[in-house]
Amino acid sequence: MTEPNWALARKQRQLEQRARIIQAIRAFFIERDYLEVDTPQRIPANAPELHIDAIASGEQWLQTSPELCMKRLLAAGHKRLFQLCHVWRDGERGARHLPEFTLLEWYRAGVDYHRLMTECEELLGALIPAQSFTYQGQKVDLNPPWPRMTIAEAFARHTRISVATALATDCFDELLTEQIEPQLGPGPIFLTEYPAPLAALARKSPANPLVAERFELYLGGLELANAFSELTDPGEQRTRFERDEAQRRALGKDPWQTPEKFLDALQTMPPSAGIALGVDRLVMLLTDSATIDQVVPFTPEEL
Repeated sequence: MTEPNWALARKQRQLEQRARIIQAIRAFFIERDYLEVDTPQRIPANAPELHIDAIASGEQWLQTSPELCMKRLLAAGHKRLFQLCHVWRDGERGARHLPEFTLLEWYRAGVDYHRLMTECEELLGALIPAQSFTYQGQKVDLNPPWPRMTIAEAFARHTRISVATALATDCFDELLTEQIEPQLGPGPIFLTEYPAPLAALARKSPANPLVAERFELYLGGLELANAFSELTDPGEQRTRFERDEAQRRALGKDPWQTPEKFLDALQTMPPSAGIALGVDRLVMLLTDSATIDQVVPFTPEEL
């Protein structure tokens, strides 16, 4: 008699919990009048970002995020949107990374990134009514409001150099990963006001144009979500795309074409905010799993 694949069989508890978590996420947004959408996963162009590499699919690319299509829907008049989908990023593999993973993205017209912080608190509260759970031996308290810390405050508290110096010496990401992130657990915390050069598709703060209205959510010591108030100026967005694409090509990365239809749509996009949340990492946290491999049916190595 053939033995079952025990590596797959051991995932039964996590996969059952994963299914329930995804069902609860979907119910949360539907109850709040969000429209679930299913946009194409093979697209002509992703938003050019220096540290994210797409995977080619013929003459097109697998999406690194559904954001461009979802924002075009916002620009067409849809007010609240969410999507649960697979995305692909080349070269990402580790205990917390997969080259193909599941994202939850949601967008809302007429709000800024502060409202998304509140929705993160509400979403986790809906998923964990007890308002606390244990992850890897540490209790995580979800009672709102969750603390906010600016990037400048985080660098001042946990490193010996300023944000400006970190950017000038090209060590911002290294210091954030090695010195700041280990200090952010176990409870939830929002890192806010990222420096303007790292704004990507985010709107700069009207009160301080040196920073962007962007936050990242950390939970259980894991980076869980990235969000911002959306930039709706097509001219400024084109300039940012051209700058980022020039940097990509200088590093010898594959050239990406400019997403012209997205830039055209920005002309009618209302003030909005959007967020991307890693579903696999969320399931890791809520099932007390040490690695991302434990919460997906198959890793690349198991195929």
